[in-house]
Amino acid sequence: MPVTRQNGMHVLRHTYASVLLDAGESVKALSLYPGHADPGFTLRVYTHLLPSSEDRTRAAIDRALGDGLSDPDGLATAQGPASGTSP
Repeated sequence: MPVTRQNGMHVLRHTYASVLLDAGESVKALSLYPGHADPGFTLRVYTHLLPSSEDRTRAAIDRALGDGLSDPDGLATAQGPASGTSP
């Protein structure tokens, strides 16, 4: 079978970039690896892989807020422990 764009090095580059993007690599950093001159080009090529970013966004906010806000006062503040002593 002759090497073509569909079964050669191009597919490996696309797979590599797709896996990194799915793992959360930034588009700016990802654009450097295959040698794209512009992160905008990388974004246009791989935009179809970004729908899961909504799930990552929700998960990040859930982690930041403590997965359910069991503390009625919200996030902890920098005021020290509840006993009033400084850390």
